[in-house]
Amino acid sequence: MKHTIELFIDSLNKEKDHKKAKFFPSFFKTGPGEYAEGDQFLGVTVPKQRIVAKKFAKDLTLDDLQSLIRSPYHEVRLTTLLILIQKYQTKNILEMEKERIVQFYFKNTKNINNWDLVDISADKILGDYYFDKNKDFLMNLRNSKDLWENRIAILCTFHWIRRGHYTETISLCEHYLNHPHDLIHKATGWMLREIGKRDIQILRNFLKQHAAKMPRTMLRYAIEKLTPSERKKWLETKKDVYSLG
Repeated sequence: MKHTIELFIDSLNKEKDHKKAKFFPSFFKTGPGEYAEGDQFLGVTVPKQRIVAKKFAKDLTLDDLQSLIRSPYHEVRLTTLLILIQKYQTKNILEMEKERIVQFYFKNTKNINNWDLVDISADKILGDYYFDKNKDFLMNLRNSKDLWENRIAILCTFHWIRRGHYTETISLCEHYLNHPHDLIHKATGWMLREIGKRDIQILRNFLKQHAAKMPRTMLRYAIEKLTPSERKKWLETKKDVYSLG
């Protein structure tokens, strides 16, 4: 009789699409020197992964998930995270069980190693858990030399933004102004945009202070929902600095 892990893998393999398996490596930048170098793909779409996750969420233990999160296959890791989220969001879950899931997450950041893996999970687990707790853990993630831990830090604040709490997000966005990677510029710009959707003045205050030195990608993402005339104003602020230089 097959173990639940084997049944889980079989279920994902049944959903493989060979065309997508060929396309995903270029989409997720897995070539030599790219940010996801060496990642492998089965070719399973996220909607189908969600179906598999729902099917196996109750039966797979954290020990099982520890084995699965190490998989070389992207979809296995992502579906594992979908299951982890389902476990975390279980009705009437005990605080002790939530803590175990959070510790699992921290233990496996090296396996949460692409932007979609981070974006689908960081706010739902770390963001939720630490909303009303000490947030010193952000410093370790922020100061890490690992790109994905940097992205986890800013993305977990999405949960706090939704609940009207922006302090940590603003602090991280300021810290990441000089970050070397475009994926962090996109993430910080995205979170600034989300703040602006809820409190436009906070976004404008940030732009007044930092627009001239913001990476262009961060700025464009941050101002995406503003009016065309206001977007033009902030982009011209950036151009003015270049012309002075």
